[in-house]
Amino acid sequence: MLEKIMPREGRFFDLFEQISALIVEGAIEFREMLNHLPQAEKHSQNIKDIEHKADEITHKTVEMLHKTFITPLDRDDIHKLITGLDDILDYIEACSQRMFLYGVTKVTPEAFQLADVCVRSAECIQKAVSGLKNLKHPEGVIKDCVEINRLENEADYLLRIAIAKLFKEEPDVRQVIMLKEVYDFLETATDRCEDVANTIEGIVLEYA
Repeated sequence: MLEKIMPREGRFFDLFEQISALIVEGAIEFREMLNHLPQAEKHSQNIKDIEHKADEITHKTVEMLHKTFITPLDRDDIHKLITGLDDILDYIEACSQRMFLYGVTKVTPEAFQLADVCVRSAECIQKAVSGLKNLKHPEGVIKDCVEINRLENEADYLLRIAIAKLFKEEPDVRQVIMLKEVYDFLETATDRCEDVANTIEGIVLEYA
């Protein structure tokens, strides 16, 4: 009973690290999907499975939060962080599903670039989350958060360039609609990464 009320402090951080690892896995799987469009169904299913695991971790974290009397971080911060991490994978999964269901048959260089930014953002998220376990030296966590913000700005720029090029060069209206939606979802995934980075920065300022 005491373990439920006052659990080992690291359990929350373990769950944060588990879901951040899934985000990296999902982002890399999506990039692989772009490289192997004939296997889009397989990759989209893999991402769906990864996202389902993330949902389970989110539900477990929220359930543990409700049952825990003493938490290592503010309750609102824990809830905001775990749901924010889950949101990143939601957008990656939604993007992969649309690519498969719409039958996208060609990928632009800009889509590859956005997917790569998404992977790099996910990797920075993973590093920043890992750093939350020990905030005696928060400089590394802050550095990762700054890089995530920079990558989000890069994604914003790529999105503008990609859409402008799409409207100028793609004669097929159907392709324009499909690819624009893919671009939007990828850029939104990096937006959600930035949201998580801001949450982490707030935690660092409060507890470091």
